[in-house]
Amino acid sequence: MDYLLSHLPEILIVLGLIMLATEVLVLGFSTFVLFFIGIGTIITGLLMLLGMLSETILSALLAIAIISSIVAVISWKPMKRMQNNVTLNQVNNDMIGHQFTLSEDLTVGKRITHRYSGIDWQVKAKQPLTSGTEVSIVKMEVGLLTVEAVKESA
Repeated sequence: MDYLLSHLPEILIVLGLIMLATEVLVLGFSTFVLFFIGIGTIITGLLMLLGMLSETILSALLAIAIISSIVAVISWKPMKRMQNNVTLNQVNNDMIGHQFTLSEDLTVGKRITHRYSGIDWQVKAKQPLTSGTEVSIVKMEVGLLTVEAVKESA
């Protein structure tokens, strides 16, 4: 216990870095809790090293709580805005471009079912298509295929 107390600032800095690494690498920067506490722990350790804070567990816990709260209040909105700024990319896979023949009429706003690779997919189109039309998959979402008619080559 004496060893821990005599090296408290260094231990706090290492613990803070571990919390930051865990938040970013394991949790994918999704909760922010470990980030705020990690920043508070590092700053507390640095303040102890500089002699601005006494090297006791009580002062360390109090300083971590106060600093973490201040950091959270100041940076919550910018970090939440950063987290919500997500770009969705359409994944290109082997199903895009796959062609099949419609078994029934497909109108705009209506969905039909098509069995492909052992899975029943919902199929929709942006224009009305009649039964027997050769179509190609142009977009794929979870359980949903968007198709359009295959253009006849001359």
